[in-house]
Amino acid sequence: MDEEMKMESQNLDPDQGSCSMTDELSQQLLSQEAPSPKLSVTELSKELDSKSDLIDDKEFDIPQVDTPPTLESILNETDDEEEPFVLEDPCLLNVDNIDTHSYDTSSVASSDSGDRTHLKRKKKLHDSFSVHGSVIRLLLLKGISAQVASAAAKVDAGTPTAIAASSLIAVGTSRGLALIFDPNQALRLCLGSTAVGAQYGAISALSINNDCSRLLCGFAKGEITMWDLASGKLLRSITDAHPPGTAILHIKFTDDPTLAICNDSGGSVFELSFKRVMGVRTCESRCLFSGSKGEVCCIEPLHAKTELRDHPITQYSLLAMASLTKILVIGLKPSLKVWMTFPYGRMDPSSVPLLAWHFVAVQTSVNPVLAFCRGDVVHFLLVKRDESGAIHVTKQKQLHLHYDLINFTWINSRTVVLLDSVEKLHVIDRQTQEELETVEISEVQLVYNSSHFKSLATGGNVSQALALVGEKACYQSISNCGGQIFYLGTKSVHVMTLRSWRERIDHLLKQECLSEALALAWSFHEGKAKAVVGLSGDEHKRKAVVADRMVEILIQYTDRTMKKCPDQGKIQVMEQYFQDMVPVIVDYCLLLQRMDLLFSQMYDKMSENSVAKGVFLECLEPYILSDKLVGITAQIMKDLLLHFQDKNLMANMEACIVHMDITSLDIQQVVLMCWENHLYDAMIYVYNSGMNDFITPMEKLFKVIAPSLAAGKSLSDEQVIMGNKLLVYISCSLAGRAYPLGNIPEDLVPLVKNQVFEFLIRLHSAEAPIDEEVYPYVRTLLHFDTREFLNVLALTFEDFKNDKQAVEYQQRIVDILLKVMVENSDFTPSQVGCLFTFLARQLAKPNNTLFVNRTLFDQVLEFLCSPDDDSRHSERQQVLLELLQAGGIVQFEESRLIQMAEKAEFYQICEFMYEREHCYDKIIDCYLRDPLRKEEVFGYIHNILSIPGYSTEEKQSVWQKAMKHIEELLSVSPSKAADMISVHFSDQIEQIIQTLQDQHWLFQFLKNLLDPREGVNQDLLQLSPSVTEQFIELLCQYEPDQVLETLQFLEVYRLEETIQVVQKYQLHEASSYLLEKKGDIHGAFLVMLEWLQSKLLTLTHDNEKSTEFPSLKNIELTLAKTIALCQRNSHNLNQQQREALWFPLLEAMMSPQRLSNSTVLSLYSDFLKNLTMQVLNNMASFIALPLILQRILQDPVYGRGKLGEIQGLVLGMLDSFNYEQTLLETTTNLLNRDLHWSLRNLRASMARGLNPKQDYCCICLQQYKRRQESADQIIVFSCGHLYHSLCLLSKDCGIDSQGQMRWTCFKCNASNRSGKLSETSSEMKKGTTLSLPQTSSESLLDPQQAQAFDQLCRLYRGTSRLALLTELSRDRGGEKHGLLHVSQGDAALNSVFQNETFQLHLTPPPVLDE
Repeated sequence: MDEEMKMESQNLDPDQGSCSMTDELSQQLLSQEAPSPKLSVTELSKELDSKSDLIDDKEFDIPQVDTPPTLESILNETDDEEEPFVLEDPCLLNVDNIDTHSYDTSSVASSDSGDRTHLKRKKKLHDSFSVHGSVIRLLLLKGISAQVASAAAKVDAGTPTAIAASSLIAVGTSRGLALIFDPNQALRLCLGSTAVGAQYGAISALSINNDCSRLLCGFAKGEITMWDLASGKLLRSITDAHPPGTAILHIKFTDDPTLAICNDSGGSVFELSFKRVMGVRTCESRCLFSGSKGEVCCIEPLHAKTELRDHPITQYSLLAMASLTKILVIGLKPSLKVWMTFPYGRMDPSSVPLLAWHFVAVQTSVNPVLAFCRGDVVHFLLVKRDESGAIHVTKQKQLHLHYDLINFTWINSRTVVLLDSVEKLHVIDRQTQEELETVEISEVQLVYNSSHFKSLATGGNVSQALALVGEKACYQSISNCGGQIFYLGTKSVHVMTLRSWRERIDHLLKQECLSEALALAWSFHEGKAKAVVGLSGDEHKRKAVVADRMVEILIQYTDRTMKKCPDQGKIQVMEQYFQDMVPVIVDYCLLLQRMDLLFSQMYDKMSENSVAKGVFLECLEPYILSDKLVGITAQIMKDLLLHFQDKNLMANMEACIVHMDITSLDIQQVVLMCWENHLYDAMIYVYNSGMNDFITPMEKLFKVIAPSLAAGKSLSDEQVIMGNKLLVYISCSLAGRAYPLGNIPEDLVPLVKNQVFEFLIRLHSAEAPIDEEVYPYVRTLLHFDTREFLNVLALTFEDFKNDKQAVEYQQRIVDILLKVMVENSDFTPSQVGCLFTFLARQLAKPNNTLFVNRTLFDQVLEFLCSPDDDSRHSERQQVLLELLQAGGIVQFEESRLIQMAEKAEFYQICEFMYEREHCYDKIIDCYLRDPLRKEEVFGYIHNILSIPGYSTEEKQSVWQKAMKHIEELLSVSPSKAADMISVHFSDQIEQIIQTLQDQHWLFQFLKNLLDPREGVNQDLLQLSPSVTEQFIELLCQYEPDQVLETLQFLEVYRLEETIQVVQKYQLHEASSYLLEKKGDIHGAFLVMLEWLQSKLLTLTHDNEKSTEFPSLKNIELTLAKTIALCQRNSHNLNQQQREALWFPLLEAMMSPQRLSNSTVLSLYSDFLKNLTMQVLNNMASFIALPLILQRILQDPVYGRGKLGEIQGLVLGMLDSFNYEQTLLETTTNLLNRDLHWSLRNLRASMARGLNPKQDYCCICLQQYKRRQESADQIIVFSCGHLYHSLCLLSKDCGIDSQGQMRWTCFKCNASNRSGKLSETSSEMKKGTTLSLPQTSSESLLDPQQAQAFDQLCRLYRGTSRLALLTELSRDRGGEKHGLLHVSQGDAALNSVFQNETFQLHLTPPPVLDE
């Protein structure tokens, strides 16, 4: 033991030439590995994303494994618990410099097949995996891991606690040792000793300077040591750089090798300046930030790569610090200066603050970007230096996550790697914020720095907040260098790197994800992939390299597709398989523009299987149709057509033919195939493009449709299709367009037009029969579709304006058309009209060169206006109208035209002519005489009289004409006539009434005019009451049942005169309504009573000869109306007046029952008693019960019998009173409970405490208990905002009014300056006492109080029970003696009966038997 301590003390002696260990210790630690050549610093520090050289193909020359493992062998491997990670790739830091024979721990043979972590990831392909592939690889550094474990076991080095990576890798242990490894994982140095570890504690932080010559070690008990990594000497041992008793959390070199920064567990930050004076090494310490102002738990100096050392911003030596409440960026040079402060806001206290710098190219310059986060939001700050030397910080786009972070690392300027609190790695593309890959690394068993943050080695003298953050702190367990991230586990060390683009593709290929590999390779080819490594140089070279790799994959994909084809089963299964696989090959070959590969090697492979060959050919179709596929070989075209023919896919074949260059095929064979399969478009295309023959297709189509048309037969559907195609083909040919798509070559356009015209005007067809009529082609097209053929000619004439030969063709065509159609009688009027309409349009053009004999137009007019029969009248009229509108009117004499049109009853023609002459009044006659358009006359009159643009004389003539035909207009449509009269003839209504002789039309007119339900605007009418009374009298005659309903809507009539009218026609109900409206309630009642008595008298009259009786339903309905009259008016009558209504009605119902000798009475006795019971039940609400009983008992029918006979009547009345008593008691109970409920909830709301939204002042952003000044108080508003009273006063949000402070919320008042100030009591406790602003009695509610009141209302929303009972009282209150009186004008109480689902279930209690 003494020897061991002596040996360790010798190693720590600074005077020793090196920090060498004894031979025995060296053998223990290095027995597993032999050293290999060391890599240069330059090679190790190159970042993968900054390479600008061209691709070196040798870099990817990876040896092939002789016998690659199968998927089954991989899945059946047993897991090794002691070594869960096997190297996925031979590359650690540089593959070329690792001796695979000397270092088994990083052997080349360790490939993806041995990566069990990868196998676990492979079981489920995530979406990001299928899009981006495996972006990263996580490798176990077996050499370093084994030697750290060996040191712990053999020399008691302790567990690993910290790691720092540069061109060397330093691992600190819990016993104070620092193990230094070279890039080949060979142990180079072991710095320190366990004795020093016992004195200083565990290594809590490590830092290597830029040139990898110095190592700084921070210890758990606060000491700092500096080592020379070249010699292994201890250069400095610093004990007074910071307050004692605090652990070193961070220690970091800056770019200046003489300057370092350390952060201790007290939250303070110190600058360490290393100097050497007279050969003596010294260290000066300066406090940059004191933990008493807020504990700093993360620091990050800005480091620049070698090529950026001259960047202007590096002269400031920037340092970012993260405390528990804010971020600070300070400059250490030339003098200490704070450049930025950024508060976090409210955060989870357990989340870890993170900082990371990186230089990023933004627009045209490269500047540092600081990423900082705490929780699940990452902020990016762009730091720039302007020309004046000032530093500006600009916020960039934030990154919002759904997990909490414990580490943030830039792996290059576009890609960041995040580690969340459940130890999952997330690779994120910074610009798009897309997650590229997620990897679970819990098996790394990451080392956490919790004990140092809690400063357990010095007694745990840290704040609770810092200790809480330390639970997830792993700052010293993760180190990045040169695009590699090192993770320190409790038993191992891992490194994470980005895969190169080839590795990502190969990784997918090993997973047999060939489609995904092709998609990823194409994204590399197009420059759209994310986190690309190893693909640099000019764009052409990059695309060529990727394309070559894609060709290799395509060949592999094709071989695999053919090899794995299902050998047995249904043909549909095989087809589905190839339909899934083959399109991928075709797509990528076409994307790469490798037609040679597609049509040679790929097609040859596919041809081995007939199903694959068919699917391959069908896959070409969409590319052929979109003209993306050119240069198809003749063999493939032939195979394609034969395949479509075999599959009977004729439509597909036709669509492909018209997009292909068929000159290399047997044209006659293709034409024959097209004709046999009715592929007319393809046939035309083959003739046109294959032989430049534009006439033969026309002849073929004419031969099919001409015979049927000549014989007058109807065409089949197939012939109609052919005819339509022929018209379109002729139109395209004459317009210079190819059929069915494209354009005719320009040099052929004139020739094609001449050929088509020559063809159309041929006198006879080829091989014509003897009896063929002249001009068969024109005749056939005219018979097939006259209008469309003429439209084709019209479009053609538009294109031939300046062509002399074309003008001659036009005249020739017109002459032929006239000869064919005018000299033959087998064309319909529509067809003839279409011709002359076409001619009229051509003749009306300003540059017209056509000549047509005017006599022909006269013949057409005679033909259309003087037919031999009256058939097709509307068709002839429409044809002539089109002819005139097209400009043909100039060809006619207008007076003769009008005369013939009137004779032929062509009223639309007359209207057209009269409108040209401005004879608008005559047009009214045209409408009235035209049976099809009579009702349109009203719209026409309205337009003339109301639309501007017509003269006064024209409007007057139309007005007079309408007045003259007013009765005829009424006969057409009384409603429309009334509407028109109310608008345009309101002053002449009484005159119109006098002129109307027919009483029925007068009634219809007045009904539509005066009844508001008909829609006429009554405000436009200024009529005397006599007109309304005249209408009522006519209504009594024609529709007596509608009188009462109409009277309820009418307003302008005199009561006395109207009463006389309805009494004249004995309309009792209407008379009663009018008398009631007049105020004569008794008179209205007597009318209804007389009507009821007459019906009862007819019912009970003993007349055996009479067989007609009024229906019982009618009598019951009359009684109900009479009762309703009494009920409506009893509210406003005294007791005597009520008795004058109800007792006569009761007497009227009881008197027929006294006629005991009536034979009819025996039939209706029960019916009359039921009606009597209805009267009694309704009058019981208005007449006292003793009076009713007295009247009943005095009646002979009820009085002379036993009490049992009227028991039902009396009990029914008593039940009604019991019901009302129950209702009154229930109402009182409900009111009392409602009042108690409301007061209780209001009191609870007023007594409820306030819940502040935050624990800091909304103005100064400091916690409410920041200070204990006597004048400072805490103000909390109902909106939840909290302030210091002094802060509110500084913002003029508090006013002293009569000894009381009136406060307003600063935040809420900022958006609503008009809010009233609320008052609060002046008696507030000091310190942290909360005060609630309250509203004074004379002030209005401020916005916060109004909002709180609205919330209370919403909380207890619902219909008030008081509102329910108020509605009940409105309906029944008058029936009792004013038990409930609510103001009728209270609009705030919404009617509960508007709610259809509302029901009140109150029933009288049952009668209890004694």
